[in-house]
Amino acid sequence: MENGDVDANNIASSTVISILDFVKNRRSEDLLFTFINMVPSGVRDVSPSSYDPRVVSIGPLHKEDKNVQYFEELKAHYVHQLLVDLNSTPEQTLKECVHIVLASIEQIRACYVGTSVIDRYDDIELAKMMVTDACFMIQFIGAITASSGELQRTLHGTAILYDLILVENQIPFFVLQDVFNCTNPKSIHKISSLPNLILKFVHFLNVFESTGTFAINPPSPPYDHILCFLAKCYWPSETPSSFSLPRSATHSTIELDRAGVIFKPNEYYSLQLAIEFKSSRSHWCSWSREKPTLRMPVLRIDNYTELVLRNIIAYEQYFGNISYVTGYAMAMDMLVDSEEDIAKLIESKVIVNHLSSNEKAANALNSLCKELPILNFSYELQWRDMDAHYNRYWPKNMAQLKRTYFSSPWNTIALLAGIILFALTVVQTIYSVNAA
Repeated sequence: MENGDVDANNIASSTVISILDFVKNRRSEDLLFTFINMVPSGVRDVSPSSYDPRVVSIGPLHKEDKNVQYFEELKAHYVHQLLVDLNSTPEQTLKECVHIVLASIEQIRACYVGTSVIDRYDDIELAKMMVTDACFMIQFIGAITASSGELQRTLHGTAILYDLILVENQIPFFVLQDVFNCTNPKSIHKISSLPNLILKFVHFLNVFESTGTFAINPPSPPYDHILCFLAKCYWPSETPSSFSLPRSATHSTIELDRAGVIFKPNEYYSLQLAIEFKSSRSHWCSWSREKPTLRMPVLRIDNYTELVLRNIIAYEQYFGNISYVTGYAMAMDMLVDSEEDIAKLIESKVIVNHLSSNEKAANALNSLCKELPILNFSYELQWRDMDAHYNRYWPKNMAQLKRTYFSSPWNTIALLAGIILFALTVVQTIYSVNAA
């Protein structure tokens, strides 16, 4: 055997050994269960500001960001306030908190598997971070839910509110629960339970106008973190009957409007994110009592709506079969192609737009699902029924007629002018015949 062949075999053998060592030391099982991670670059690049904390970092992933360093010192105010309201010494309470956090430190690390950032901190540093952040969150959330004036009193109050639900800015819920269990029984302001406290907090973050769109009682545990709790407030208590990839053609709001579909706010408050379509009994009958109607939750679009939806959607991507909010965002993307669609939905009271223009609202909705794989869609039946209605003879042709002759004032004027000219021509012809 030539020297070249020997070298090639040696290289191949060492490569095989290296791969086997890599496989032997795998942490794939841990990676499957991690739920606090960085958003993939493709998704993050669409809207980086939606995932970066503006004021306060929670957990290790953004701990070293320059823009949050100022508030690291201010956390001490909230931690101090929590401790002075206890019927025990701060030292004793903190000792209990640290002991219980250290006992689950490996479980905490497992929540961040796949991120190199977690390895920068030893157990003591990580325990200090978890206890400090948990104490801060409990005190801050307790303060703003007890008095909404806390948001105005705190210079960065509103920004902190939204920082606490960023997908990359989380600590495990069990850490928050453990620290709550250590502090709440000794507090002079006892709270019934942590889920009840968090429910009051996340109500500030509801992006829908209809209160029934949001959970009235705390959603069923377990909770991975606060963002998971918020997401579950929108998830239905029962799995939808249809949950599949969209297969029917999609139509924008304006197209459906031209085909006779009317849009109304959803009045069925018991169903989170419910979208319902009811078609008319006849194919096209302007005097029919039942008009084809699409009922939807009333979405409020403001400066933070995109941030809330994006982070819930990013969290849902870690779960293969859970994409309720993602499906809703996809449905809105299908319905909105332009600012005209937004204007129609505003007119129908399905959207409340607090942005400076309808174009900005349309762009925000159209970009929510960009770079995301859509594996299932819980509104497939409704979209299939809408497509079936649209493709009936009269709706389809009426939509074509409206698109051709009534899409702009000039087209309408031209049509009327043509009709008048035709009528005058007919009258002149009849008069000429009679005169002859």
